[in-house]
Amino acid sequence: MNAIVRSERFSAVALLTAAILGLAAANSPLASALAAALHWHPPLGALGLDLSIAHWVSDGLLAIFFLLVAIELKHELVAGELANVHRAAVPAIAAVGGVVVPAALYLALTNGSGLEQGWPVPTATDIAFALGILAIFGRGLPQNLRVFLLALAVLDDLIAIIIIAVVFAHGTDFIALGGAAIALAAFWVVARVTVSRRLARSIRIAALIVLGVGAWWLVYQSGVHATIAGVALGLLLPRDAGHRVYERLDPWSNVVVLPVFAFAAATVPIPSVGLPDLSPAFWAIVVALPVGKVLGITLFGGVAGRFLGRSAGSRLPFWSLVTVGTLGGVGFTVSLLMNELAFTSNAEIVDQGTLAVLVGSGVSMIAGAGAVALRAAAQRRQPLPAPELRTPQ
Repeated sequence: MNAIVRSERFSAVALLTAAILGLAAANSPLASALAAALHWHPPLGALGLDLSIAHWVSDGLLAIFFLLVAIELKHELVAGELANVHRAAVPAIAAVGGVVVPAALYLALTNGSGLEQGWPVPTATDIAFALGILAIFGRGLPQNLRVFLLALAVLDDLIAIIIIAVVFAHGTDFIALGGAAIALAAFWVVARVTVSRRLARSIRIAALIVLGVGAWWLVYQSGVHATIAGVALGLLLPRDAGHRVYERLDPWSNVVVLPVFAFAAATVPIPSVGLPDLSPAFWAIVVALPVGKVLGITLFGGVAGRFLGRSAGSRLPFWSLVTVGTLGGVGFTVSLLMNELAFTSNAEIVDQGTLAVLVGSGVSMIAGAGAVALRAAAQRRQPLPAPELRTPQ
């Protein structure tokens, strides 16, 4: 059972199922009760945490997801595919293209609408979904395609983290941010203390939890999005400790964190307006996710592969690069979060943006599944190399 919930296929299916259930519930007789539950504020205002249930999910629960992303990112940077600068160059440039082109396409389609602040929404790639689709439909594909996709998606998440930290920080309280830095420094020190006795280990773990929660609280108070605390904590953990944390939390992320977030984020009513009345932001996201991603990743990755890939050993054939680009258009988790942050003052646009992310990601899922299946079928049709004949000595 543990192996099942850790699998990329399970994660993708659980996310999609939760999003469909959330969308269905928001357009059913349960809609008003569900909205009231998500907007209920637990009585924690005295702690400086006057958050609704929906915000506890996006600011608190999702910090666990970003903690795991940071641990995976650190592994790739230290010992994985991104540890070699030359091998990382091509997927890094492709990831930049997968951010720049969708953002530019979004800005072009919303120019003059007053909704230009939503440009980060179509720039994200959902690692869980992209790898899940590859695992479901990609039997027989070479391992280098998965490695390229993983490296690109991790780098894409790094860019998304930077965008969230820089673009969506409002009214920053530098005193709280300084306190968070002190808590993180203490976390780094305690995480590296070597202890042998069981009681001492338990005390250290308790101290790390307290420091981690304190850092999250201070980052939230600073005005920077609280999920950034999860990123910082993941990067500060030693590799061995980070691996143990990842092994323990990854099943919970797949079973609870991501599905709950997907359900809560997808609880939006389908607008009862005609297609022409939908906002430019809706159409820009729907187009920029599937089209902008595949264009950006293919164009930038193709050019980088032509000039760098041969020496770096990370060049993909053209149609494999297109396949990765289609999977890159599955924005989902991080795109939904960016949509909430970009249009936080306009509930109607938030709802339309959520639907646009679901539609655009859905188009990319279908296109990605088809592209992966076609590439896998073509790979399986290739003749196996003839066995080497040995002459008797």
